Amino acid sequence: MLNRDEVEGKVESLKGKAKQAIGRATDDPILEDEGAQDETAGKTQEALGTARRKVGEAVEEVGKKINY
Repeated sequence: MLNRDEVEGKVESLKGKAKQAIGRATDDPILEDEGAQDETAGKTQEALGTARRKVGEAVEEVGKKINY
């Protein structure tokens, strides 16, 4: 199950892609650059969320094995 950072990161990344497309369509390099930054920030946040989730899952597994 995705955590909050993963979901928010995906949203931010999609927002960035949309800004880039609009920037290209309107010949607005500033908006295009802003979109690229948003996309990168979103991907970073998503990756952090994924790492956090995987660590949590690993801790749960260790806990289950200790209890058996």
